[in-house]
Amino acid sequence: MELRLINYFIAVANEGNISNAAKVLHISQPALSKQMSELETELDTKLFIRTNRKIQLTDQGQYFLKHSREIVSLVDKTINNINDSTEIQGDIYIGGGETQTFKMVAKTMQNLLKKHPKVKFRLFSGNADDIYSKMSNGLLDFSILIEPFETKDYDYLKLPFIDQWGVLMSRDSPLATKKFLTPDDLKDKPLMMSNQTSVQNIFNTWFGQSTENLNIISTYNLITNPSKMVAQGLGYAFTFEGLITPSEENGLEFVPLKPDLLVNLDLVWNKNPHFSKAAKAFLEQFREDWQI
Repeated sequence: MELRLINYFIAVANEGNISNAAKVLHISQPALSKQMSELETELDTKLFIRTNRKIQLTDQGQYFLKHSREIVSLVDKTINNINDSTEIQGDIYIGGGETQTFKMVAKTMQNLLKKHPKVKFRLFSGNADDIYSKMSNGLLDFSILIEPFETKDYDYLKLPFIDQWGVLMSRDSPLATKKFLTPDDLKDKPLMMSNQTSVQNIFNTWFGQSTENLNIISTYNLITNPSKMVAQGLGYAFTFEGLITPSEENGLEFVPLKPDLLVNLDLVWNKNPHFSKAAKAFLEQFREDWQI
């Protein structure tokens, strides 16, 4: 299968219309329609549901779109990092969830750019399940992961930083004046929790019961939008200290958990990686900056 066809398919999916996609691609509509029909024939599956005005993707089409984007991203990553120049340049792909540990990454970025100004960074924010998928597909050079994680597939550096779990809530909540919160304080409250499997396992242990028995009204992968729900008094969101700064303006309060729920974080990369020059330079700079 040609990469050109994959790019054509992505354009049609993005536009939802053959005519619009053909204009974007600067080819004729009949030619693009023929290419998409041939793609379905080659894959022996139906990718599109065609109506008079719009094209929708089938379930198989959605699956193919997800992986097509990953294929194109990997090709772009590879091309950008192949050069014969002795100068270090290219893209470095870094993933992770929301954590203040990214301050360490930012410091290393800053120092690396002073030495190699042609380096660029591509950041991906998501939950651990998303990160693992992209790591295994070679789409990320490095990730920040919460312990514990499966170490057999990865090399890693243990970071001199600990994140503390707590609860974000409205300042009007009766729990907002407490110095800390226990499982008994929260077991009957409307809760919002990360949809990461590893996080749910952590809280299964902390509560002493499955989180399936709790009143989980919402799950999330990033805390920004849930914090808006919390400010409206919809519930209580588990998050790390410092990700959202409580203030009178946002109407939020953060209270830590007791027993303390602390997590270690690591900088992680695939074992036996084929690092680009830029990625190698980043790892060397990170070790130098943090003496690890």
